[in-house]
Amino acid sequence: MPISSNNTSNESPNSEISIADQFPVNQQCFYLNHAAVAPWPRCTSDAVQKFAEENCQTGAQGYLTWLKKEQQLRTKLAKLVGSQHQECVALVKNTSEALSFVAYGLDWQAGDIIVISDDEFPSNRIVWESLAQKFGVIIQQVHINTENPEVEILEAINSSTLKPKLISVSAVQYASGIKLDLAKLGKACKEHNVLFCVDAIQAVGAMEFKCDEWHIDFAMADGHKWMLGPEGLGFFFVKQQHIKKLNLYQYGWHMIKGAGDFSIKDWQPADTAQRFECGSPNMLAGYALEASTDLLLTVGLNNVADSIEDNYAYLQLQLQALGAQILSPLKRHQRAGIITFKFEGIDSGWLYQQLMNNDVVCANRGSGVRFSPHFHTTKECMEGAINVLKSLLASRQ
Repeated sequence: MPISSNNTSNESPNSEISIADQFPVNQQCFYLNHAAVAPWPRCTSDAVQKFAEENCQTGAQGYLTWLKKEQQLRTKLAKLVGSQHQECVALVKNTSEALSFVAYGLDWQAGDIIVISDDEFPSNRIVWESLAQKFGVIIQQVHINTENPEVEILEAINSSTLKPKLISVSAVQYASGIKLDLAKLGKACKEHNVLFCVDAIQAVGAMEFKCDEWHIDFAMADGHKWMLGPEGLGFFFVKQQHIKKLNLYQYGWHMIKGAGDFSIKDWQPADTAQRFECGSPNMLAGYALEASTDLLLTVGLNNVADSIEDNYAYLQLQLQALGAQILSPLKRHQRAGIITFKFEGIDSGWLYQQLMNNDVVCANRGSGVRFSPHFHTTKECMEGAINVLKSLLASRQ
């Protein structure tokens, strides 16, 4: 299916793209696992192969061109996260690295309070718990429920007696798929002078994201899920006012003003988020992620989100018709691309393994089986997965 571009920049080589051609994975298996590791689109595979061949033939002769591609990636990532300030975007190895920049970049006192949810992915829990061990900060866990996901977080922000210094939440919960109202949380954090940190790995690339508008202080994500890129390269967004305030613990040639001028002796950290990039950039992964983000921007994030919602709604109806208990939100405004389910009397671990054995690529999360289709996922792919599921259920009767 061809989709016209919503990207008005001249950087994208295509004004119209064929989604079917971009994702041959849909002809090979029933891929419903973008919340774990996404398949690359064809343009990303082509970009990597072209870069590899250029390196093989001419080495780093085109290094200045590589640096331009790196800057194009920053520009596109800034658009993807909804910021007008590309200088606020750093390229990082993964979500955990960026979370560590925040956790160990801020100054802490014993008794400072950090609020997280009680169902966070370990990346957004362990780093804060390490602060409790080192500095005596207090980790306050709140519950996120499907009826009113933000209520306990807002109560913590508004508390007059136990005011947190920072809240750190996932934009979308990795197991349940609950999507938080980041605009509401960001507004409350700004009004109460609470730092707002968002693990955005289950959101960016699947929906519109608005760091500037939602008053987000820090956001981060690796590129290998909804951004359709490789593992090992992601972004770290830092609100402009915090760039110079975070303490630095990594140093190298790439994070200084005038990086590339190796004669500088009296060096200073860069004034931009590049100060969090201490060493040589991962150019190969950069070419891959630039191609993937270009595709998403070309399709348009509104189109992406609408297609994911349509796929979610289809899977929900099909699963419910089979008697599944849906563990993810049923209300549209509370969900993104994750739908987790289980069947009474059937072990979800067993069901997951049987689905994987029959080419249904999914995950076992949150006491259920997790499906996570992207915008490109075809109806035929989802029908195939449902038919496999029907056969497995029938075999249990």
